[in-house]
Amino acid sequence: MALTIVGDPLPNMPWQEKPADEFGVLWRDTRNPIVKWNPTPSTARIFNSAFVPWEDGFIGVFRADHRDVYPHLHVGRSKDGIEWEFEDDEIDLRDEEGKPWISRYSYDPRVVKIDDTYYVTWCTDFGGPALGLARTQDFKTFTRMENICTPYNRNGVLFPRKIDGDFILLTRPSDAGHTAFGDIYLSRSKDLIHWGRHRRVMTSGPVWWEATKIGAGAPPIETSEGWLLFYHGVQTTCNGYVYSFGAVLLDLEQPEKVLYRTRNYLITPEKDYETTGMVPNVTFPCAALHDPETGRLALYYGAADTYIAVAYGSIPEIIEHIKKDSELVPGDAESYRG
Repeated sequence: MALTIVGDPLPNMPWQEKPADEFGVLWRDTRNPIVKWNPTPSTARIFNSAFVPWEDGFIGVFRADHRDVYPHLHVGRSKDGIEWEFEDDEIDLRDEEGKPWISRYSYDPRVVKIDDTYYVTWCTDFGGPALGLARTQDFKTFTRMENICTPYNRNGVLFPRKIDGDFILLTRPSDAGHTAFGDIYLSRSKDLIHWGRHRRVMTSGPVWWEATKIGAGAPPIETSEGWLLFYHGVQTTCNGYVYSFGAVLLDLEQPEKVLYRTRNYLITPEKDYETTGMVPNVTFPCAALHDPETGRLALYYGAADTYIAVAYGSIPEIIEHIKKDSELVPGDAESYRG
């Protein structure tokens, strides 16, 4: 049966053909990094950010670390998905009554469109890292909704549609520091306020590249083979953490069940912009663009907590690779509730 990929056509998405000497299913853009140091007057670094198609180009919510090193959320726009222009002012988040609701820090956003609304999730200060939530329809006015959870939690990723009438959210419980543990969990909600029916989706793996902790990356892509999810995995070395990323296929109707999971990473820090920066040896996926008609994928990731980079791939080839390279961890294939 032919593979079906869900989504709107995106013929103008960025793309480079696969190099003849590349044997992996993902390959880096030769123009990387596409966002470098000091991108605006008030910001030092923009990375770990999320964007979506918008009108005849692209728009997104970006993590921007200011010169006091506190991270905040900024809007950015692009015609081609490579050259970006950023607003120098951070997003003016307002609550349901129109009152300002700005946290001390905000970082690692994800953006997903559900029906006619764009939802932003990010790590927010709530007496410790927790998950913030906002909505927008024009990327000018952002309404901040109730925090998803109490501390400590990170890597909140919403699915692009409801399942059985529920919003579906992936999270990664953590701690107040740099978290030397972490598995991916799933929660459901009818109203984006009350969350429950929690399930563990997957645990850190038996192989070293993801042995310390894992976390969801870009919002999942729906295909006839399952939900395609890219996720980061962390290894603890004698020189600190190393962030690589792999991919899984989740069951379409019970996405807490893992169908296939890459044993080996897809990308690990290799290039100078990935191994050298504010935090060395980090590749951290946060956003993906795809064209269902061609199967093309552009996967954006933060590099060394300093830059934004992009890699390309073919969704059919990636899915085939995941199935061939799969090794599940006990509990992956079940609806695990403890």
